[in-house]
Amino acid sequence: MSTEKHFNLDERRFPRSVRNQMRIESSSTRDRWLLTYADLITLLLAFFIIMFSMSHLDAKRFGKVSRALSGVLSGESRDLLEPDYDTEDGSGPLKINRNRVMLRSIEQKAFDQGLDNKKFEAEITERGLVIHIMESALFKPGGAKLSNSALRILDLVASELDSIPNHVRVEGHTDNSPIATGKYPSNWELSSARATEVVRYFINAHGLSGRRISALGYGQYRPIRPNNTPENRAKNRRVDVVVLTNSLSRKEPSSALFVKNRKP
Repeated sequence: MSTEKHFNLDERRFPRSVRNQMRIESSSTRDRWLLTYADLITLLLAFFIIMFSMSHLDAKRFGKVSRALSGVLSGESRDLLEPDYDTEDGSGPLKINRNRVMLRSIEQKAFDQGLDNKKFEAEITERGLVIHIMESALFKPGGAKLSNSALRILDLVASELDSIPNHVRVEGHTDNSPIATGKYPSNWELSSARATEVVRYFINAHGLSGRRISALGYGQYRPIRPNNTPENRAKNRRVDVVVLTNSLSRKEPSSALFVKNRKP
């Protein structure tokens, strides 16, 4: 109590303006701890945000960076800043958004040309863009010669393939009905012949490079429907044109790889 009075008595020695300034400075000095406290809270908030972000690190991207670093340390000439083509926000011709653009473009062109949408379907999978073309749109039953109506659909698909560098895999499929002819002893031969026929058309009619396209025959062993109704069997008799993602495209063997690794 005496201290307060002593302070007030000493304070009276100064003019009023000085006394007011002294009170303001005394008040601001007492509140300086709030600045330190606010800085501490801000730093803690930033720390927890960083910790939260690290806990949600994309394992796939981390793995790519790790492999790239390992390659550089082992002497491989790999670019650490290689674009990530398989993410939505990455750059590249076949990221997920590009798949969707291609899908919409094919559907729009088919509609504009009056093509029967029951003859083919398209979807985006983990492998890339998959275009299912039904047998009835391409071949006669039991045959592997392209029909005239097939060319319109294949021309439409080829117009989209010209604009991308990705590997294209053409896959032939059948239902589980057995076949045994002189030309096609089993569904293996039939499905392979159909896939090869489509590949040959893409190369000969549209100039698609043979280095970035391949043909496979799966017979009846990759159905997309149970073979229990005529409608489902018709769905299984198809040719799939698969535009592989960039990561899968890079894993495809190339002729340059074979030449490099071939022993003299």
